[in-house]
Amino acid sequence: MNVDNSTVIRPMADAKSLRRAFGTFATGCTVITTGGASPHAMTANSFTSVSLEPPLVLICVDRGAVMHQCLTSTGSFGVSVLAAHQEAAALHFADRWRALGAAQFEPVDWTPGRLTGAPLLDGTLASLECELWRTYDGGDHTIFIGKVISLHQQTDRDALLVFKGKFRQISPDWSEVPA
Repeated sequence: MNVDNSTVIRPMADAKSLRRAFGTFATGCTVITTGGASPHAMTANSFTSVSLEPPLVLICVDRGAVMHQCLTSTGSFGVSVLAAHQEAAALHFADRWRALGAAQFEPVDWTPGRLTGAPLLDGTLASLECELWRTYDGGDHTIFIGKVISLHQQTDRDALLVFKGKFRQISPDWSEVPA
């Protein structure tokens, strides 16, 4: 039996090891936003599609995050799928020490969502507006399922990815994407 010496097997991973292991799964990078009297945003890679009919997506938010209370109080959210040139926006909305409320949006170009008023970043790969559909317990996070009520897509841009805690970019060959 051959043993790969680069493989580490732990019966129970600590949080740091678990975070590193999760980081080996390359993900897209989004900014989740809420509108209302005190708009808020956060960078997230815990975003995925759930269903086409009805059109559903999910995001996972730490119960202690400011965004958690914002989502539960507004009942809607926006998702901006970041393009490769938007690394600065991803870092900005991940910064816990940035200004809160409307002031946090001053460094970026954005447009209010037509249906929810949630700020949607300009220049993204896609932006969605969602109504909160369901919530589920996810340990120290809540899983928020949103029903997509508005969608804008721009396919001529490169994507911003996160892999092993670092930003990466990918340029798809659009000629190979089925219509």
